[in-house]
Amino acid sequence: MKALADGLFTVFKHLFMKPVTLEYPEKKRELSDAFRGKMVADTNTGEHCCIGCGVCKKVCPSGAISYEKNEEGKVVSYSFDLKKCIFCGNCMYYCPRGAINMTKEYELGCESKENLILTYKKEGEDD
Repeated sequence: MKALADGLFTVFKHLFMKPVTLEYPEKKRELSDAFRGKMVADTNTGEHCCIGCGVCKKVCPSGAISYEKNEEGKVVSYSFDLKKCIFCGNCMYYCPRGAINMTKEYELGCESKENLILTYKKEGEDD
């Protein structure tokens, strides 16, 4: 009887408490500013544009970043492989120009693995 009473007490105690779970697709959790989600690169011209130094590729522990250079040695495109990325943020922290940012986008599920490779081409560069 004591075990039954303890169980009922626990049920009634939690019956009137606010739920801690969310109805996920309809209601989404608010993320902090330090959240590291999908990355984006600024390849346009401007103060925070990529200069092609390659630091991001060197500091990436999983090898998720690659880039292509033209005949002159200039970087023309970058690729971020989200299948390999561990979202550590090293590429963002060590970029000398601040050209890589981590967004709050975390719903990265897709039906094709090719959709998980993000490619950014530098503006004004020939293919």
